[in-house]
Amino acid sequence: MQALLRITKALADETRVRLLMALESREVCVCQLIELVDMAPSTVSKHLALLRAAGLIDGRKSGRWMHYRHAGDDAPEMVREALAWVRTALRKNKTIIADARKLAAVLKQDAGELSRKQCCR
Repeated sequence: MQALLRITKALADETRVRLLMALESREVCVCQLIELVDMAPSTVSKHLALLRAAGLIDGRKSGRWMHYRHAGDDAPEMVREALAWVRTALRKNKTIIADARKLAAVLKQDAGELSRKQCCR
């Protein structure tokens, strides 16, 4: 029951769902996610922490960079099913499509430059 509640809580916020969808097919640096949703780093970090606590995403640190991706194939069945449902439900959503376009542009930018720009928000 607690796992289900963590998942539903994580999915009950538009920003968290947008972040989750941005990770659909790739690993993304937190600085790129911050740029995507245009929010303070601390706010994005809190959203990512809730998604991670729900088991929906995994994170790894590489030097000073934190990277996130969807939970892997070894995730519990409930997590895999929730991810599949969100993907299917939002595949044609205008916000998600716009985010995918914006993220493509963000991914072309230097992560170090993004990080320097964000430190002063």
